[in-house]
Amino acid sequence: MAGSKLRGRQARNHARYKGRNDINIVPMLDIFTILLFFLIFTAVFSKTHIVELNLPAKSAEPLKLPDGLQLEIVVRKNGMVIQDRNTGPLQPLPNIDGHYEFDSLNEYLARIKARVPELRSATVLLEPDVSYDTIVATMDAVRAFDGIEDGVVAKGELFPVISLGDAPIEGSI
Repeated sequence: MAGSKLRGRQARNHARYKGRNDINIVPMLDIFTILLFFLIFTAVFSKTHIVELNLPAKSAEPLKLPDGLQLEIVVRKNGMVIQDRNTGPLQPLPNIDGHYEFDSLNEYLARIKARVPELRSATVLLEPDVSYDTIVATMDAVRAFDGIEDGVVAKGELFPVISLGDAPIEGSI
């Protein structure tokens, strides 16, 4: 008899819930609605300002750049060399009083950018014992330059896509 009561209860419950195997999505929609309002009201709305700089080059002499320029900056203990991967050195920048000339590097790269605005990449080649501070300062000089627009100091983009590598041995260039 106990078995028949259990069986009757199972049959009754089975008949009651027969055909109800759908998923109730109402609670999920409620959660998404609350989450949507939370994200909208906590979002930070900020404006992005783009300053376009067209600065004149400090030197009136036009640069003679090869076609298909592949820009490389070789950093050695005695100075830096700006060069094209295919044709060789464009501008040597020797150390003055044991210090690298990052301002001169930045100015020369700004002149290159003025001539070849579509170029976005540069390779920095380093000797093995170059200090970390020198690497960071070189990458900063290659990436952007400071200019003045309407009396306000603004940054301009030079070559934001930077690759690092080992400098070739001194006599192999």
